[in-house]
Amino acid sequence: MSNRTEIVHEPAKRAMLLTALYIAQEQSGHLSDDALERVAQRFGVSKADVYSVATFYSLYRTNPTGRYVLQVCEGLSCHLVGGADTLLDYLRKKLRIEPGQTTPDGLFTLETVQCLASCGTSPAMRVNDALYEHMSPEKVDELIETLRGYHA
Repeated sequence: MSNRTEIVHEPAKRAMLLTALYIAQEQSGHLSDDALERVAQRFGVSKADVYSVATFYSLYRTNPTGRYVLQVCEGLSCHLVGGADTLLDYLRKKLRIEPGQTTPDGLFTLETVQCLASCGTSPAMRVNDALYEHMSPEKVDELIETLRGYHA
């Protein structure tokens, strides 16, 4: 059995890999090529295998981002309550960026994700590791102003 198969199918090894990726990301804000290589060497797998795991989960980033990563859920539940498009359009206009872009001040990166596992409290968005539920443009305004206030 290959190391990759062991990591993918053994819950303890998979959890260790996910934790290692999280720690590596915390060190520089994203998973650089060097970080992916270090994790791959530590687990005895290819960098491509580690990259495929890292890009599967919306928690990991392989490119530099702003201080706050705003992830808007585009899942079915968020769409059904009319929130996904509304929130995304509102954030595009408010921050003057498109998904995948970062504001010029380096504070905010906008992303879309397929599910934040908050179907019962949609529309939802995540900012870094914090989940925000029942979101509206008014709540987005409050959140953005609070986050900007930390850096005024």
